[in-house]
Amino acid sequence: MAATVAGRVANLCRHFQRSFAISPPSVRQQLPRPPSICSSPATRHAATLHTSAGRRGLGEFFDDPENWGESTVKSGAPWTAKQLRTKSNEDLHKLWYVLLKEKNMLLTLEQESKRQLLSMPSPERMKKVDRSLRRLDTVVQERETAIRLLQTGQERARPGAWRKNVFGKVYWYRFREYAIPWYLNTRYKRKRFFTPSFVNPYTRLSLEKHLRAKVRKARLEKQKSKRLDEMFSKTSAKV
Repeated sequence: MAATVAGRVANLCRHFQRSFAISPPSVRQQLPRPPSICSSPATRHAATLHTSAGRRGLGEFFDDPENWGESTVKSGAPWTAKQLRTKSNEDLHKLWYVLLKEKNMLLTLEQESKRQLLSMPSPERMKKVDRSLRRLDTVVQERETAIRLLQTGQERARPGAWRKNVFGKVYWYRFREYAIPWYLNTRYKRKRFFTPSFVNPYTRLSLEKHLRAKVRKARLEKQKSKRLDEMFSKTSAKV
């Protein structure tokens, strides 16, 4: 009876360890085998539970220890759009997370410098990372736009149309998805995509006001440049 119970326990432990094994058999043979979960000798050959390798943990949010206490830290130039266009989508995906990790580290360093009332070493690194992120996002948007133009012929990611509101202003209206047709949607029908007739004179006055302000600004710039030319011409004549 005792042998039967021990055999059942050994069989249960064997199935448990096989079902929860994470690493492949080739990796398990290279790693040292910890003591078995069950005490029965029949289960010592079974696979054991393994996990992935350890990481630095919170140390990833801090700069390299070699740079601690330094007033300046050497850093390279930001990524240019020309360099990023030569990368594949997979490389851009990896580079995005590398830059994001660097930005988190710099933000941690900035907060720690504020806490200690010290100046952040080489603060220009933050600007370089931000420029690289913006350029990377621009390159990705260019590729998405090119693919969308080839597949659908639409320039914008979200289709829409130019419309006028009740004040006569032209704006870009982005289409939305509705569960019911537009002619049955009371919420959509409440929107006024037209300009009343009595607003037309005021629309013309608004356009005239904009043109007058533009002409006035150009005239002031011209007068300022003329005044500077006269001032420097008199100074050069005296010399």
